[in-house]
Amino acid sequence: MAQIVKPLGATKKKTIVGRGASSKGRACGRGHDGQNSRSGGGVRLGFEGGQMPLYRRVARRGFSNYPFKVTYQAISLQDLEVSYEAGETVNDESLRAKGLIKGQETIAKILCNGELTKALTVEGIKCSATAAEKIKAAGGDVK
Repeated sequence: MAQIVKPLGATKKKTIVGRGASSKGRACGRGHDGQNSRSGGGVRLGFEGGQMPLYRRVARRGFSNYPFKVTYQAISLQDLEVSYEAGETVNDESLRAKGLIKGQETIAKILCNGELTKALTVEGIKCSATAAEKIKAAGGDVK
């Protein structure tokens, strides 16, 4: 039986510091003097040595609605044609079950890409106006 051998360089010895000249001795890789060489030394994030930091120099203007922005995942009529049988109901749960949308926070919107030949009932999902027309033309219903 062949013995399993780990490749050269697969394991590396831990670097010990402050144990004399044979290791990383004296300053232990921290340089010689200064704030960063001391224990507990260092500066906070964004600190620029006393100069007014960038995040305080740059003016903040206006209002951003970004945290409240709502993004929709587009579902095409072609996706509904392939995934659903005639007479089925299209809602949030069924879209998740069929894998058309993922994640709990995702909101779907049906867009008018492709053709629909099956009568489907759409409940609680946003539709574009043309998509709603095509769903109704196929004998379906949008609630």
